[in-house]
Amino acid sequence: MGESALGFRPVSPKPAVLEPLRVRIRRFQFIVGMGFLSLVLGAMLSVWLMLRLKSVLGAVPSEFLRFVVAVVLQDLWVLAVLPALCYASARVVPLRPWSTAVGSAGTGGVFVVALSFVSDGADVLTKGWGLASALRLASFVGGILLSAWAIRAARAAAERGSSVAQAKAVARQSEYDEFLKAAEADGARLEQRDQAASAAAVSPGTPEGQDSPPGEAPKTPAA
Repeated sequence: MGESALGFRPVSPKPAVLEPLRVRIRRFQFIVGMGFLSLVLGAMLSVWLMLRLKSVLGAVPSEFLRFVVAVVLQDLWVLAVLPALCYASARVVPLRPWSTAVGSAGTGGVFVVALSFVSDGADVLTKGWGLASALRLASFVGGILLSAWAIRAARAAAERGSSVAQAKAVARQSEYDEFLKAAEADGARLEQRDQAASAAAVSPGTPEGQDSPPGEAPKTPAA
């Protein structure tokens, strides 16, 4: 059943129905990959900066300030790397600000908790909240806000770029239209000139069948 008279089955509309689901899956994979990439790049950047700024941090007199700077350096993946990736990606791909920012930051946060659980065991889940936890939470929320703002800024910049490119294309089209009109006018003038020249070449004297000028006898052969 369901086959045509020639024995062929009708084409099922399932691919069109599943296309929105595929788009969501690809978007989810992109968000997860961006969160993981920001965590890896941020960890590398944090280690490099900590090694370079070790002597500077040791010279800071305030212990609280050193602690805050250390937390910021550890969370560079969400405070700097993730917003940069969101901005660069939003210039090419139309991303949703909040879903992308929350999803990417959440992906990186899950990996951070998983690594802490592997290194510290279940103590990471049972220890109470302190200043470090509050600062890490504040940096996490700040990274989400920065990422959402970066996506909005990138989309605005992309729209401005497209509008400028469209305006340039319209200007070039108008210039081409004016050039085409001028070329057509020149061609029409040349054609009229050629027609006038050809008409003058065809009729240099008196045309046949025209009467003789007055005062002159018609020339007839003698009988």
